[in-house]
Amino acid sequence: MFRFLVRRVLGAMVILLLISMITYFLFFALPSDPALLSCGKQCDPQNVALIRKNLGLDLPIWTQYWDYMVGIFAGRHLPIGECPAPCFGYSFANQQPVWGTIADSYPTTLTLAVGGAAVFLTVGVSLGLISAWRQGTVFDRVASATSLLGQSVQIYFIGPLAILFFSTQLGWLDRGHDVDWAHDAVGSVSGMILPCLVLSVIFWSNYSRQTRSLMVEQLSEDHIRAARAKGMSSRYVFLRYALRGAMATIITIFGVDLSAVLGGAIITEVTFGLHGLGLLSVQAVLRSDLPLEMAVMLIGATLIVVCNIVVDLAYAFIDPRIRLA
Repeated sequence: MFRFLVRRVLGAMVILLLISMITYFLFFALPSDPALLSCGKQCDPQNVALIRKNLGLDLPIWTQYWDYMVGIFAGRHLPIGECPAPCFGYSFANQQPVWGTIADSYPTTLTLAVGGAAVFLTVGVSLGLISAWRQGTVFDRVASATSLLGQSVQIYFIGPLAILFFSTQLGWLDRGHDVDWAHDAVGSVSGMILPCLVLSVIFWSNYSRQTRSLMVEQLSEDHIRAARAKGMSSRYVFLRYALRGAMATIITIFGVDLSAVLGGAIITEVTFGLHGLGLLSVQAVLRSDLPLEMAVMLIGATLIVVCNIVVDLAYAFIDPRIRLA
């Protein structure tokens, strides 16, 4: 298992390095001039040249990239101020370190993504298992129809409806607000219930259908028939053999869906007005705040890669053959 983990971590480091290079060089391929954006509207050529020198934009691009990567891990000194690690530069729009802005926003995004994933995995897999166990019954038909309906809707459609009915009219749930785990843990939980439920709808519908299909397929395998022929109970065979065979594929699908979860979190944040990385990235694009855009992209890629490593470890734990691959 240790060798398997080392291989995955080394591969993840190479991927993140390539992503950082591509992201940084795209930064300079954009038509916008970082120095001009930082200077503002009323700016003469002398000030633009001075800002370009202060930001280090007059150095060769490889030197700038090296300084940028070193700053992430060790911090760096900029003429406009000291930037401690992790240093992603200074925001053009806010005129403050990018990491400070992100540190205020990522707890909301992380809570939303983790909470939504927990809901759709629990609800989706549970409904799929019950449907497979009771296939052909009324429950199976209703669950399948509901799952198909859930896959057909979008967050920006059901989000306002959920706010209207469950928050404004019925008053059952908070309409959603940013988390503050240090000072208001209970309020943070209540404020994320509705956004997490909305984010999970399109995902649990898919996992319900996938789980049912996989379990029905597993139940028709020869080793399942052999286990039943040996006198094992149907419930034991269902949970011990069929479920274990289906879980490996479900975990694989979850690893592929991680990027979609973060993408859905961005739309959910904009819909509910949450100040997370999603809304922050939208604002950065609208303001052409390039350092902030780069930082959000790199942090998002890091989260996806780390989560995929965790998924690979879970996959290897369920199926030992993967460790030898």
